[in-house]
Amino acid sequence: MSDRAPQARTGSPEAASGQLRSFGVFIDLEKRARHAKDEAELQFLMVNETLELARYRQALLWRRSPSGATRIAAVSGLSAVDRNTPFIAWAERLCAALQRGEQVGARPVETGDLPEQLAGAWAEWLPAHALWIPLTDRDGTSLGALLLARDQPWTEGERHLLSYLTDAYGHAWAALLRQVSRRARLVTTPRRRLWLALFAILIACGLIPVRQSALAPAEVVPRDPVVIRAPIDGVVDHFQVEPNQSVSKGQPLLRLDDTRLISQLEVARMAQQVTEAELRQASQQAFFDERSKASLALIKGRLEQHAEEVAYVEGLLDRVEIRAPRGGLAIFDNVNDWTGRPVAMGERILLVANPDAVELEISLPVADAIALERGADVQLFLNIAPQAPVPASLHYASYQAHLTPTSVLAYRLLARFEPQQQPLRIGLKGTAKVYGQRTILAVHLLRRPFAALRQFLGW
Repeated sequence: MSDRAPQARTGSPEAASGQLRSFGVFIDLEKRARHAKDEAELQFLMVNETLELARYRQALLWRRSPSGATRIAAVSGLSAVDRNTPFIAWAERLCAALQRGEQVGARPVETGDLPEQLAGAWAEWLPAHALWIPLTDRDGTSLGALLLARDQPWTEGERHLLSYLTDAYGHAWAALLRQVSRRARLVTTPRRRLWLALFAILIACGLIPVRQSALAPAEVVPRDPVVIRAPIDGVVDHFQVEPNQSVSKGQPLLRLDDTRLISQLEVARMAQQVTEAELRQASQQAFFDERSKASLALIKGRLEQHAEEVAYVEGLLDRVEIRAPRGGLAIFDNVNDWTGRPVAMGERILLVANPDAVELEISLPVADAIALERGADVQLFLNIAPQAPVPASLHYASYQAHLTPTSVLAYRLLARFEPQQQPLRIGLKGTAKVYGQRTILAVHLLRRPFAALRQFLGW
């Protein structure tokens, strides 16, 4: 009876029904694994749906990437894995310790095989009994492993059944990985070719020969103007011309206040008259008084001094009115800015310039400076007509930089217009493009960044 009892139990209808159900679940899981659309669906199936074939309390899917990096890819009951949690950090160390590339098939996990730190925290995170099931490709390449944990020990039959199922899992997973890799190559190869083509085009464009150029503010100024300066110290009384008015040679331009000079002249003349009277009196007394005769030389010297003072003041009065030394345009600012303004001798007041003799003054910032030669081409883009550049040629370039009215350190350049060019109005402003030596486009574009980098690094 004892020998027949197990056979009766094994061959009972309940056992056969259970085996048939397990086989059906196995077939269904294998089919669903092979028909998974992506890795996320397959990973969810492995950690959650395997429960239909073998009961467990927790499942972890450990993945090894082709580059060798390892991580926990999925956890049963969780939609996403948070790698910052202590459990995931401990689980990744545990899986790394359990990995044995040479073993194939499911094996139970013994805490004695683990390091002391991992074994001590086992009871805190997982049930007592766990099953480690490696997942491999058909050529034996390790893809990862499935860790199933529960409170009851694992039977030999469950181990074999799960090994067969995880073999199907590994095959399906490898197929998905190859499919993803193939798609990535199909997408990456054209992109890589596109990037290489763009890089080659960029390199080719960088080797295009171009002329160095720089942009700088410019202004049309008179060429060789006459500077009208204050001949004496005084105060501007009034102007006799308007700004930018055409004047002829000898025409009065402005007049300085002569009140102080007239007073000085009257005082000098009065002193001269008094001295003349003293000289006449001393001359009459010289016939009778030897001492008066001796003082005649002194009085004559004083008379000559006063005469010189009168002549000097009269000369200053002659220079109170300033006249044009030649014909041209009287160039100065607003009349009201000068009226009543004190000026020192030699101070610049206005310019008299020939309107047909003009040139271009350019303030080239030091940061934009390039190597320039006499006769270099210049293009002027006037603010009033930027669409019609005016050609010119470089005539002069200063060696030292100076501060412009806008407090920018710049070199002063002068350019001459073409002889056939119609003279431009003095005072027109715009932007000048100055051309230098030839170079390649890459050097021209990267010149300023390289200069800034050199200054920053102190080369």
